[in-house]
Amino acid sequence: MEISSILQGGYNHPLARQWQAQRQLDKSMLMYPIFITDDPQAEVVIPSLPGQKRWGVEKLEGFLGPLVQKGLKSVILFGVPLNCEKDARGTPADDPNGPVILAIKRLRTLFPDLYIAADVCLCEYTSHGHCGVLHEDGTINTPPSVERIAEVAVNYAKAGAHCVAPSDMMDGRIRAIKLGLMESGLGNRCTLMSYSAKFASSLYGPFRDAAGSAPSFGNRKCYQLPPAGRGLARRAIIRDVSEGADIIMVKPALPYLDIIASASELAPNHPLACYQVSGEYAMIVAGAKAGVYDLKTMAFESMDSMLRAGATLVLSYFTPQFLEWLDEK
Repeated sequence: MEISSILQGGYNHPLARQWQAQRQLDKSMLMYPIFITDDPQAEVVIPSLPGQKRWGVEKLEGFLGPLVQKGLKSVILFGVPLNCEKDARGTPADDPNGPVILAIKRLRTLFPDLYIAADVCLCEYTSHGHCGVLHEDGTINTPPSVERIAEVAVNYAKAGAHCVAPSDMMDGRIRAIKLGLMESGLGNRCTLMSYSAKFASSLYGPFRDAAGSAPSFGNRKCYQLPPAGRGLARRAIIRDVSEGADIIMVKPALPYLDIIASASELAPNHPLACYQVSGEYAMIVAGAKAGVYDLKTMAFESMDSMLRAGATLVLSYFTPQFLEWLDEK
């Protein structure tokens, strides 16, 4: 046997196996997605998203306090308005008394060291459920969509968000948001995390149940990327870097590991996030319940694949479990 054939000596011990990873998961790499509704006392189970709930602002201290004690470093907020009047331009999105802005302010007070990101989109707040402003024929009207998305992002930043994360996939919105932050004196104080490569995936179903954000007609395939569109994803990543994104994101994660790897090559000087979306999470939980595999083992395997592909930040509904599992390792 040739010397070059011998590999197992390099990973024959648990610690040596850890050294084979270019990145190892730690708590700072986890961002927990949470759903905030406009009922301040809400604590509502989401049946299609096991273990997750919609939360009211008054419940956040009891919910997040124990997680912060276990090492939770960051969250991303998704508004779920159930009691407001929606319209064609998503007016409730940045209502000062709406769930996101109230939650940002409350969390800044309750947990001064917690990093707070705010998802920026209009779909939860528009009467039609699409992510932008529409023409009369139902197609996306890009200029007013970008203007409105930027306005919402700046207002979240003014409320105290450490990071704004536009998920709408409108062309040109990163530049508009960056300019808006700069003009408001927030360009150096608020991170801009772009959902650069967000694909039109079948894995968003539980999220749409949670957020009430399914479109009332049609679909989002004309602005979210086609699953086979590797070239489009690469172009979108390059564009968003040039327009001022501070963090690049790929969504979903597991079916798009090649895109995560491409993003790490195209934007080597940027943090790279990926979103382990609701359908990915629900599938892993369902498989474990069916006895296909052990939940913890599979959760770590999925996470290792994302880090191996190049991710440095992972948005995951498994965050509460990982906070405990990492202490056990």
